[in-house]
Amino acid sequence: MRSNLRRTVWPRAVVTPRPWNTDEPGYPAASRYVRTFWTAALGPGAVADLLRLATAAARGRSLRRPLGLSRLCEAGLAREVNGHLEVRTVIPPVGGPVLRSLHPAVRRLHEEDRWRDEIEPRSAA
Repeated sequence: MRSNLRRTVWPRAVVTPRPWNTDEPGYPAASRYVRTFWTAALGPGAVADLLRLATAAARGRSLRRPLGLSRLCEAGLAREVNGHLEVRTVIPPVGGPVLRSLHPAVRRLHEEDRWRDEIEPRSAA
């Protein structure tokens, strides 16, 4: 029966994400920086998926596999290791080609110094 259904109606797998701990400084996943600049880079759906994954990882909960997971993996914000999904809970600043791809007005806003006070070093978890 499943073969008669379009792929879009198949139920998505359930995943239990783990925090991806790095020593890099960054921004909390729910920060204004992430919601502003990573949304401009990846789109609102992918960032909403990132926030859901980071929250689930912090709480040890499961959720349906996000539709935007491939975008998050391409951006280095999530990864699959040995069959487990890991997600960053401290998000690095937008940089390199991703930053260059942003609209010039968003890049100018990014260059302003106001974001530095929000950055936090990665704490040992």
